[in-house]
Amino acid sequence: MKITAESTVEIAPPPPLPEALNASAWEALDAINQSGEYWDYLTPSEYTFKTELLAELSRELKVERRGDPLNLLREINAAIYERFDYAPQTTSVDSPIDEALLARKGVCQDFAHIMITLVRGLGIPCRYVSGYLFHEGNGHERSASSATHAWVEAFLPELGWVGFDPTNNLVASERHIRTAIGRDYADVPPTRGVFKGIAQSELSVGVQVSPTDAPPPEEEMLTMTTWIAPAPIEDDQQQQQQQQ
Repeated sequence: MKITAESTVEIAPPPPLPEALNASAWEALDAINQSGEYWDYLTPSEYTFKTELLAELSRELKVERRGDPLNLLREINAAIYERFDYAPQTTSVDSPIDEALLARKGVCQDFAHIMITLVRGLGIPCRYVSGYLFHEGNGHERSASSATHAWVEAFLPELGWVGFDPTNNLVASERHIRTAIGRDYADVPPTRGVFKGIAQSELSVGVQVSPTDAPPPEEEMLTMTTWIAPAPIEDDQQQQQQQQ
């Protein structure tokens, strides 16, 4: 089975961020949270819940309310980038955050879940974003250009939703092409399939993002990323694509 999706997407640069938020930003967050509107993005979900290893990381990074929320988020974003190695296929699509926390390596999906869990613990609404990243070709991005990407968005007073990419230590920009949002990956897998019976499973994914004024890509030029199931899959098993 082959699934091909093509889209032309128009993206505008996000508004510039201030150096910091004002001194009352934490109180403003607490007032916003009392409405219950962002409850889904403040509570644990399938892949974003506190563990002892996460508590250790939180203490290591001094993740506590201090300064202003915007600069604290910048710190957490940079700290995950600095302390975790980007290593494709070291975790699986349904890996809990403890696997990446213990190994100190993983992919964008893992880093997004870790950051979301830390940020929600501060009382800042935070959600998972699934999409694509346009690579500029300068080699600064760790994430794979041939796969879907994941990052997070946090809700801040005066600013609304602001995107952070801990895989690449970036604030989300017009290069981040958002396609879906949710509490965590379980809400927004880019592909999901179910089959019955016994079969060897192999999933190959190719992604290409280019500016509209670039020459049209040739399908055979796509770099494919392949996952092979370690053993035959039986009965109603789901196959999902991990985000890199």
